[in-house]
Amino acid sequence: MDKLDIRGLRQVFNHQTVLHDLSFTVRDGEFLAILGPSGCGKTTILRILIGLLPPTAGLLLKDGVDITRAPPDKRGMGIVFQNYALFQNMTVLGNVEYALRVRARGQTARKEARERARFVLAQVGLEEHLDKRPAKLSGGQQQRVAIARTLAMNPEIILFDEPMSALDAATRLSLREELKRIQRAFHSTMIYITHDQEEAFALSDRVMVMDQGEIHQLDTPERLINAPKDAFVRDFVLKNLQLKIDSLAKYMPGAAK
Repeated sequence: MDKLDIRGLRQVFNHQTVLHDLSFTVRDGEFLAILGPSGCGKTTILRILIGLLPPTAGLLLKDGVDITRAPPDKRGMGIVFQNYALFQNMTVLGNVEYALRVRARGQTARKEARERARFVLAQVGLEEHLDKRPAKLSGGQQQRVAIARTLAMNPEIILFDEPMSALDAATRLSLREELKRIQRAFHSTMIYITHDQEEAFALSDRVMVMDQGEIHQLDTPERLINAPKDAFVRDFVLKNLQLKIDSLAKYMPGAAK
């Protein structure tokens, strides 16, 4: 079943077309990576999906309902940013609880918000850090707080804007495994923006490879490896993927040299 159905998505800035009539679907419960070099249009797609940017043309359907012009808070989506976007003056628990408390009405609802925040933080392995401020956490732990904050709102779809690009290789490996575990635990539909081939392949059910505002191939990692549709997919994905694997091998115990 398709959770999202994107039809004829086009975006023009100052007479320059940055998205060329894109059409694709995202399945319910799927982990989809949108992969491509800088400037390919992947972040523009994210901004359109979350409701921060109206498309020049096209249709966005979620569960068959047109959300093309719906405001961000009516789309049932959450976003995890690259830079964490945490409140430095709040504790870990306070950061996750804050958005829930804004929506809460009455003392009982506020109590439920705190319980929900504690539950989600335990799910991402941060129950021992509830009273710490973000500055006292590692980069990987801060990103887990950001993920927990989004999960706490119970969105139907979670968007990730290159969330691991600021982390070192060892932390990325650890957080990557955690993210897949979280997806399975919460049965979430996730869309993951990245320029990192190895990351996209390790996390995703399918990968959408883009360049210059066009989709070159949307397929499983296995199909992309075994049946690349054109030279761009073959060169950008496979050659760079092998370089990433070689560079990360030192962080993988028992990896082939």
